[in-house]
Amino acid sequence: MGNWQYLIELFIASNVLALLLALAEAQSWSNLQASHVLQYVLYINWILLAFAAMIDIFQKKIQSFNAVQSSLFGFVLLQLIVLLTTLVLNCVVYWGSHFSLQNFLWADFTQNVVLHLSYGTLLGAFCLRYIYIREQWFIQQNSELNARVQAMQARIHPHFLFNSLNSVVSLISIDQDKAEQMLIDLSKLFRVSFQELKLVSLQEEIDLCLKYIAIEQIRLGERLQVEWNIQQPDQLSQVQIPLLTLQPLLENSIFHGVEKKLIEAKIGILVEILQNQVTIVITNPFIQDRIKSREGHGIALENVKQRLKAHFGRSVQFQSYAGNGMFTTVVQYQYK
Repeated sequence: MGNWQYLIELFIASNVLALLLALAEAQSWSNLQASHVLQYVLYINWILLAFAAMIDIFQKKIQSFNAVQSSLFGFVLLQLIVLLTTLVLNCVVYWGSHFSLQNFLWADFTQNVVLHLSYGTLLGAFCLRYIYIREQWFIQQNSELNARVQAMQARIHPHFLFNSLNSVVSLISIDQDKAEQMLIDLSKLFRVSFQELKLVSLQEEIDLCLKYIAIEQIRLGERLQVEWNIQQPDQLSQVQIPLLTLQPLLENSIFHGVEKKLIEAKIGILVEILQNQVTIVITNPFIQDRIKSREGHGIALENVKQRLKAHFGRSVQFQSYAGNGMFTTVVQYQYK
């Protein structure tokens, strides 16, 4: 019932089917009556709405069926809805005409049952065909999604490793003890980050970012100041996000906001969860002529954007703003 797009598509197609049935019965456009078409539209749409509601109720049970069993279950369920609807309508129509159920015969009770069950068979074949096509389309989309995620995973891991090792190399000539500690921390970080780029909880992603920030603080010292503002910390474990989503954004902020400055610079991270929407805002100072100087870094950020869209679809908003010496990145998406 949550997939309103599919229901709307099905209802549009069902209204076309209602028009065709009314036209077939009228046999010509000149004999077609609007009231007759409306009766078919209301009848078929009621059948489909009741069918969708019943499928939603029996969803867990249907999931245990194979394709043949679920198709048979759906077909029989649809015919039962048609049968019960027809019988109830016969009673209502008779009552509306006579204001009484006296002399209500079996023939009146079962009027048009065979005809409507025939329509139910046609509607069932139509619905099952639609569901089958939708399922095939979903399988194709899921396969394309997996291929895209795997391709982006192959690109982001070397990027992450390359930039992290560069940080170690830059520190070796300055402080070998800190470089050694940094390598130990990196090994712990890579053990987590070199997993499949699947969905993890937002809490796990933040923990990964804290490890990365600890590594960068060894190299940058007090110049790096990070301020976290998490509005609903108790919900972090309930929200999902692709692994290695925040880390490239923080790396971008550190490079442009801290690494190229000789004074202390603060990076602000706001995480807000309202109902089913997550908002992440990252702010950092920047130098205008250095904002696009890092070759290849835009690829990693674009990968973050594309992976978010691959998992959360059109709900993803990924925006960046620059002004008054501050650079702001805003990420929003609906996680369910």
